[in-house]
Amino acid sequence: MDLVLDLLATVSRWSRSNLSEIALALVGCLLILFGADIKGWIEGRLSSFAGALRVPVMALLCTIGSGAALIYATPWVVRGLSQFNNYSLAPVLLVVLVLIGVVADRK
Repeated sequence: MDLVLDLLATVSRWSRSNLSEIALALVGCLLILFGADIKGWIEGRLSSFAGALRVPVMALLCTIGSGAALIYATPWVVRGLSQFNNYSLAPVLLVVLVLIGVVADRK
């Protein structure tokens, strides 16, 4: 049992030192998974605009929206993940990665 706890603590310490990169990857994965749904929702809202106006507005919203999500959501994810201790961070990250994999497989 001590071996398992030591392994969890070691992996969690390594993860904690790379938490900003891990959070950025998680936010990027979520944007990739749900980007088409968000884009469809935005297209539905912009359907009443003229075509010549709709395309540049759509491009700006997607570009600015994705960039803002990456810039502003990543620190929130880092803060949330940093709340876990060294015995629970690695299992939480593993569960989150498995959930992202399940969602990706279903899409």
